[in-house]
Amino acid sequence: MAYVIQVDKTDQFLGVMEKMEAHEKGVLHRAVSVLIFNSNGDMLLQRRAFDKYHSGGLWSNAACTHPSPGETTLQASDRRLKEEMGISANLSHLYSFIYKVQLDNNLTEHELDHVFVGVTDEVPILNPEEAMSYKYISIQEIQEDLKNYGDRYSAWFKMIFARLLELKPELIAA
Repeated sequence: MAYVIQVDKTDQFLGVMEKMEAHEKGVLHRAVSVLIFNSNGDMLLQRRAFDKYHSGGLWSNAACTHPSPGETTLQASDRRLKEEMGISANLSHLYSFIYKVQLDNNLTEHELDHVFVGVTDEVPILNPEEAMSYKYISIQEIQEDLKNYGDRYSAWFKMIFARLLELKPELIAA
């Protein structure tokens, strides 16, 4: 059974809850999302496996997860990047944000998400239980694709990407 760390809006620990229960009740919990770029400045996206418990088949950031009790957000990010994509990178914390969205399967994602970023040219080796495909794509191509086919992307990725462009406007001109 998997557990999530319940937190308040300042990321203070409140307790531990079973993962599916937290998503069924929409309880605020800690999460991490990992953004990976290659040396050309293209972003690594993964297409989530169809049989994921929510958002199956959607394009999203390189990796995401919930830290386990006793695990730091950086440790969780490193672990999950390796588990999902079979790669590693020197990750740094970019920013954190809170979001709440209704998802498929009557689940609610209510997370305080810590976003990490890294650069690597390692070739992904996908875990088929997590991701069915991947691609490296330019920031400009992502912007265009989100305008035309936004429903093909996870809810959290759309929020993360918009904030990334606010924080790093130089990426748009790159």
